[in-house]
Amino acid sequence: MTHAPFRADQVGSLLRPADVLAARQRRAAGEIGHQELKAIEDAAILRVIARQQSVGLRSITDGEFRRDTWVFDFLRELEGTRIVEREVPAPRGAGGQSAPKKVPLTTVAGRLRYVGHSMIGHFAFLKAHTSATPKITIPSPTMLLSVARNWRDVVDRAAYTHIEDICDDLAVAYRAALNDFYAAGCRYLQLDDVNMAYLCDSGMREALVKRGDDPARMLAIWVRMLNGVLSGRPADLKVTTHLCRGNFRSSWFAQGGYEGIADVLFNQTDYDGYFLEYDTERAGGFEPLRFLPKGGKRVVLGLVTTKSGALENQDAIRQRIDAASRYVSLDQLCLSPQCGFASTLEGNLLGEEEQWAKLAEVVEIARSVWPDE
Repeated sequence: MTHAPFRADQVGSLLRPADVLAARQRRAAGEIGHQELKAIEDAAILRVIARQQSVGLRSITDGEFRRDTWVFDFLRELEGTRIVEREVPAPRGAGGQSAPKKVPLTTVAGRLRYVGHSMIGHFAFLKAHTSATPKITIPSPTMLLSVARNWRDVVDRAAYTHIEDICDDLAVAYRAALNDFYAAGCRYLQLDDVNMAYLCDSGMREALVKRGDDPARMLAIWVRMLNGVLSGRPADLKVTTHLCRGNFRSSWFAQGGYEGIADVLFNQTDYDGYFLEYDTERAGGFEPLRFLPKGGKRVVLGLVTTKSGALENQDAIRQRIDAASRYVSLDQLCLSPQCGFASTLEGNLLGEEEQWAKLAEVVEIARSVWPDE
C-alpha cells in the first residue's frame, strides 16, 4: 500500500513519558520556562519517533506529547473560541469516575476564524525527523457542537444564532488550517470525531431530540461542514477520520453499532479513510461495512484495544478481519489500535512497554494478512 491509511496504522496519541509529565507540571508551577519544556518535549519526541519506526509503523506521530488533550489544544487557538471549565457526566468503564467532573470546554465567544496555529510548527518538527510518513491529528470541527451537550449553551448569541452559520465559518477556518499543514509538507491528516460515534448511541440520540434537535438534521449539517473543509484539497493530501466513543483513562461514554450512520458516513463524506473502533461488542457487527463504496476508500479496523495492556490473540484478530472482509473487500481494509493510548495527559491504564507490544502486534498481524505489502 503506497499511501495512507496503511495496512498497519495507528490513531495518534501515545503515553507521555515520565520526564514529559514532570516537565509539564514544573512548567505549570512556573519552575521552568517554555524553552526548557520544549527541549524536553523535543527529546522525547525524537525517542518516540525512533521507537515507532523500529516497530515497523509507516505512519509516525509525535504522540501528541505537546498537548494537554486531543481536542482543546487545537480549538483554543481558533479566533473566537474561549476555554472555560464545565461539569460533564462521568465516563464509564475501567477508568470511569464515580461522579461528574469539571473539565476544560471550548466555547464560542465571537466569530470563528483561523489565524495560524502552533501545531504547524509541531508538525514541521515531526516531518524533519522521520523518513516515514508524518501524520498529524486534530479534532474534527464537529467538536465545537458536541452531541454530549447542547450547542446553544456554549455559543454566545451575539456571535451566532444559527448552527449553520457556525458550521460555515468553521469550514472556512479548517480549510485554511489544512492549507497551512499542506504547505508545511503534511500529506496525511486525521480529524478525530466523537460526535459521529455518539450518534450511534440510542440514549444520546434521545437526549438530542429532547433538547430540540433532529439527529438526521445534525448529521446533514456536519456532513456539509466536513465536505466544506475537505473540498478542493490537493489530491495527494490524504484525510481520514477516527470515530471514538470516549477514551479518558480507559473509560468510555457511548455505545452502539454504526448501522444508523454508515451509509451517510461512507458515501456522503469526502474522507479517504475511516478509523472505526471494533474492540468490544459496544461497536456492533461488521454489517455496516457493506455501505463502503468500492474503490479507493479504506476502513481501518480498530480491533486491538488501547484500554488495557493484555495482548490480543492474533488468530482471533485475523478471524475478525476475515469476518469483516465478507462485507467489504480485504483490499479496502487496514488494522490499527481502536483509539489512541493517551487522549489526555493522564493516558490509559497500561504501561509504555504494553503500548509498544500492542503496536508491534498490529504490524505483525498486518504483515501476515497482507504479506505482499
